[in-house]
Amino acid sequence: MTSRQKTIYVDTRRCMNCRACETACKLENGLPAGPRWMMVAEVEVTQDGIDKTVFLPMPCLHCGEPACEKACPAGAIYKRPEDGIVLVNKDKCIGCRQCLWACPFGVPQFGLDNKMEKCTLCVHLTSKGLPTACQAACPAEAILVGTVDEISKTLRERYANSSRKMLFEGKYMQA
Repeated sequence: MTSRQKTIYVDTRRCMNCRACETACKLENGLPAGPRWMMVAEVEVTQDGIDKTVFLPMPCLHCGEPACEKACPAGAIYKRPEDGIVLVNKDKCIGCRQCLWACPFGVPQFGLDNKMEKCTLCVHLTSKGLPTACQAACPAEAILVGTVDEISKTLRERYANSSRKMLFEGKYMQA
C-alpha cells in the first residue's frame, strides 16, 4: 500500500439517510436501474442502552490489499499504483462473480452485460482535483475522500472544533 493510497471514510454520526450520495453516484456515472455503486445500509445498534438505527453509506473502500483483485481469475481487477484506486477492466471480466464472494463488504455489482462494475472513486473527477460525486452531494459532509493523512487531518480539525465549542458552552465544566 502506498502513502498516496486514496480511500473513502464515512462519518456515521453525520449521515442522515438522505441518500443524496446514491443519487449523485448514479447520475455521475450514468448507471441504469440495477447496479448501485453506493448503497446506504441501515444498521440497528444499541448505544448507551438505547436502540437506534444508524446509516452507513457503503461504497467500494479501495482496500489496501483488495480481496476482489486476488480472487479474480481473469485479472480484470487492478489497483492503480499511483493512488491505490481499484478499477475493473470490463473487457477482461468473465462475469464469474468470484470478486463478489471475496469482497467482505459485498461491493461488486453486475449490470445487464453480466460484467462486474463498482465505484471508481470518480477517478475522472478526482484526477482533476475535484471531489467525488457522493462527497460533493453529501449535505452533512459525512463522506471524506483522500489519503489516510488527508482524512485524519480533517477529522482532527473537526474534533478540535467540536471540543472547543463544547468547552465554551460549559459542557466540560460540570466535573
